[in-house]
Amino acid sequence: MPTPWKPDSWRALPIQQVPDYPDMAELAAVEGRLATYPPLVFAGEARKLKKQLAKVAAGEAFLLQGGDCAESFAEHGADNIRDFFRVFLQMAVVLTYAAAQPVVKVGRIAGQFAKPRSKPTETINGIELPAYRGDIVNGTEFTAEARIPDPKRQEMAYRQSAATLNLLRAFAQGGYANLDNVHQWMLGFVNGSPQGSRYQMLADRISEALAFMRACGISPDSVPDMRTTDFYTSHEALLLGYEQALTRVDSTSGDWYATSGHMIWIGDRTRQPDHAHIEFCRGVKNPIGLKCGPSLAPDELIRLIDTLNPTNEPGRLTLIARFGADKVGDHLPALVRAVKREGRSVVWSCDPMHGNTITLNSYKTRPFDRILKEVEAFFEVHRAEGTHAGGIHVEMTGRDVTECTGGAVAISGEQLSDRYHTHCDPRLNADQALELAFLVAENLKKERDGKEPVQYAIAGE
Repeated sequence: MPTPWKPDSWRALPIQQVPDYPDMAELAAVEGRLATYPPLVFAGEARKLKKQLAKVAAGEAFLLQGGDCAESFAEHGADNIRDFFRVFLQMAVVLTYAAAQPVVKVGRIAGQFAKPRSKPTETINGIELPAYRGDIVNGTEFTAEARIPDPKRQEMAYRQSAATLNLLRAFAQGGYANLDNVHQWMLGFVNGSPQGSRYQMLADRISEALAFMRACGISPDSVPDMRTTDFYTSHEALLLGYEQALTRVDSTSGDWYATSGHMIWIGDRTRQPDHAHIEFCRGVKNPIGLKCGPSLAPDELIRLIDTLNPTNEPGRLTLIARFGADKVGDHLPALVRAVKREGRSVVWSCDPMHGNTITLNSYKTRPFDRILKEVEAFFEVHRAEGTHAGGIHVEMTGRDVTECTGGAVAISGEQLSDRYHTHCDPRLNADQALELAFLVAENLKKERDGKEPVQYAIAGE
């Protein structure tokens, strides 16, 4: 039998990826203040997301999850949030049109501030300093002062998350997401690209369909779901003191919810079954994500599923596969078979970003052809196993960055330095994100029609 759970029961267990705060009294004071602040999200919203994810698990919807690698204090602004939301809406409408299914929209935003690191320190020109762990912990500047973990940053992260959520709710519910605006979501720098042209053609078809429906008496004015959308937030629950401070009892159910975001996930580096991150996440009732990498064995995955979702509740658990294009076929099938054999209800999602990172011309980057190849392999495995490829999880931005090589508007290794703005890992720009959405849409459409999917040629093959 599992031991009784409390919001602080994780503190008695081993923990990975924890910052070394120099002043524990100040940390406790900040966490104490956070515990008095209003929740960022509400239990009812998290329950609604869980119901929608249950449809994804049943093959009746598709999950689109994406956003920044790590949110930044310096780049927080209305334009950046709006441009991200525009690209996200474009991707969602492409997927919805192809699959003829609802798309569940979950952003990596309004809380994605903490980052796990492969090493606790980094060395530049012979100088070794603590690693950057996200703006909620320390600064990006390579100085001893900036790299000291500062508890006050948690309150800055809370305030930025609140402001971001306020704007996202306004966009989602205030008319910006109206399908009549489908043409207006296009970003300027994407407009003349091949993906921009494909999207404009799709938008024309949607506008024609809306004109027909309006003639039949059906319009966004009469059907609220056509002028608003549900949009949820998510982040990696890495900084457990922050998460605990924002964990509250729901007055209607008596259950505990993490109110820092609608969905939280556990990273591949912190999924040890008997460690703190699993312990914390097993007790909150939010939808939970679990990153699954090459080192995860099928029997360990079943153990983790049973710990995090002992009642096998549909929509509770999303398994986010992140292997790398050359490792999907070696690792994913065994995991999928084990979950299917044991009758566990999960959402299977593909993270094609984290397993495909390389260094090119001294920049961390991700070749777009490898990203596409991992997504294709993900769908192929699920077709072969008779299971539902339920979603994608990508790091992306609405900005015109040059961080991932390739794509229809090909970014070369020499161009990486042009607009390389990420504080951590490379992200897809809007054009690449839209191209990926069209690839996924083709797979969903072929599955909907019961036909063999189109095979895509990958550069270099």
